[in-house]
Amino acid sequence: MSRSACVIGAGPNGLAAAIVLAQARVQVDVLEAQSTPGGAARTLELTLPGFRHDFGSAVYPLAAGSPFFSSLPLTDHGLEWIHSPAALAHPLDDGTAVILQRDLGDTKRSLGIDGPAWDNLMRPFVERWTEFAPEILRPLPSIPKYPLLMARFAMVALRPASSVARRFRSPRTRALFAGLAAHSFLSLDEPLSAAFAIMMAVPAHAVGWPIPRGGAQSITNALCAFLSTLGGKIETSSPVENLTGLAKYDLILCDLTPRQLVKVGGHRLSERYKLQLERYRYGAGVFKVDYALNAPIPWKAPGCSEAATVHLGGSFEEIAASERAVRIGQYADRPFVLLAQPSLFDSSRAPAGKHTAWAYCHVPNGSKVNMLEKIESQIERFAPGFRDCILARRVFSPEDLESMDSNLVGGDIAGGTMDMGQFLFRPTWRHYSTSARGIYICSSSTPPGGGVHGMCGHHAAKTALRRFGD
Repeated sequence: MSRSACVIGAGPNGLAAAIVLAQARVQVDVLEAQSTPGGAARTLELTLPGFRHDFGSAVYPLAAGSPFFSSLPLTDHGLEWIHSPAALAHPLDDGTAVILQRDLGDTKRSLGIDGPAWDNLMRPFVERWTEFAPEILRPLPSIPKYPLLMARFAMVALRPASSVARRFRSPRTRALFAGLAAHSFLSLDEPLSAAFAIMMAVPAHAVGWPIPRGGAQSITNALCAFLSTLGGKIETSSPVENLTGLAKYDLILCDLTPRQLVKVGGHRLSERYKLQLERYRYGAGVFKVDYALNAPIPWKAPGCSEAATVHLGGSFEEIAASERAVRIGQYADRPFVLLAQPSLFDSSRAPAGKHTAWAYCHVPNGSKVNMLEKIESQIERFAPGFRDCILARRVFSPEDLESMDSNLVGGDIAGGTMDMGQFLFRPTWRHYSTSARGIYICSSSTPPGGGVHGMCGHHAAKTALRRFGD
């Protein structure tokens, strides 16, 4: 191993990049600022002893369906996926819930009059997931390997969610679609918002929405363990202040957002490139609450207890209003809330008889408004008596989140706005390359964007290896 590389940041993308480099027989050192690797994929005792909470993400359709992660022997290093009976529940005010089943046929039947339309929209991509996933989890624009499949996707994905939802006749189905589209952090009348609904629903049917036994840290630990077998080394509590101090490495890959890259770039990055990075736009933030509970959440709709993920927001119109408000820097009285309840299906998350949950809503980037009351009111709306179950809570404002992971700028968990401009050129037209030879960026601020899938790191490392051989 005569070549060496440094990866800054031990989040999923940084670890993915390190593994690709180590597989190419490059000696890799990973430097992580925090005391525990993982970035937003960490599991910590955030409330009471014995209650293990996922600091960031909790449910992993794209990790389970990631072309890169699926190529690694992560199960040999302790990663075990748990599938709740249903992928997602979306309760409504009538005391029922719309359920997104893992089986596409079951979902088709449960959606009644909209079943055929849902099936027609999703099936082409579900049945060809192994071909579809690599196509949509790579940089664009590029020449697709499966042009007809991608043309069919583009015909829907480039449209606003509000437009695509019109093909559904039932308000229940439109509500389900709205909750999926709201993962975009876009207003539901914006182009590309429909793409996120498809990209959330298709893996639900193709690979599920699983949780890792033991929490998000299990994904990180498995990646770290596999990297170790390849000779890679990880140093925690090792923040990087300036790239100048890393001149001994042949390659430097940065699992950093543009703001952090500008900060550490020093004179190694051109002024023009740093100016381009400074123009990068961050998206909405999140306001998050972790709960230690003395009992399961008392949902009015029994189906909500069958899903690890619950979307709280009522109708399409209500969710659309919530997301539109955030997009223009305002706040909804009834915010769309995403809730995860992993301890229902993984007893390792809490002491016997007790439970954990987390919930968050979208807020303007850097918001200082306390959304706790509004979040809990939304939960109580569909689960009366929820507050009586709370033993302890840990509240994270956008500032709090950023203090624990500097990549979460202003509470932005997606690495930057994913509108049309930053969908095609993310963070600049260079994608993973920078203005400096041998320095690359590999965070979720690069294609394909946010989510725990490792593909940003994978593609960045592949790019670095190709150019290193030039």
